[in-house]
Amino acid sequence: MKELVQLFCAWFKMGLFTFGGGYAMLPMIQKEVIEKYHWASEDEVMDYYAIGQCTPGIIAVNTATFIGYKVKGVVGAIVSTLGVVCPSVIIITLIAACLTNFQDIPVVQHALAGIRISVCVLMAVSIYNLGKKSVNTLFGISLCLAGFIFSYFTNVSIVLLVIIAGICGVLQGRISK
Repeated sequence: MKELVQLFCAWFKMGLFTFGGGYAMLPMIQKEVIEKYHWASEDEVMDYYAIGQCTPGIIAVNTATFIGYKVKGVVGAIVSTLGVVCPSVIIITLIAACLTNFQDIPVVQHALAGIRISVCVLMAVSIYNLGKKSVNTLFGISLCLAGFIFSYFTNVSIVLLVIIAGICGVLQGRISK
């Protein structure tokens, strides 16, 4: 029971204090899931993120579900998912009730602009930290550059790029044996 409460509270905190979606949540996941509770390793979190991108739904919710399931099975998955979703439901309900009254106030507009900037910084740091472990070989660098080029300069589906990258990883693994 204690671990279920920890799962809910940790994911509730991540859901409450993360602005900008799943990628902005990476630093908190690293601190809570990997360092504090040791529910998953960095490699496992990266795998959950990769799977979370390929499956329907929100990456943060998918990741919470995967980690909750790893820790406590189906009940852990449900508790983690509820934990990460509850803050958004509460906040969105409050904002929806109040935003129309405040959205034109310059201070609110500037605060939101500042939050967007901080989210970009958090995402960049998370991408750098994850990249250090994944993009550290010629194959990884090549795949990363190819993925960036195709995602940025073409209209190729991100899901297709992730699938192709997975296939390339399997092929590279078989070739290296």
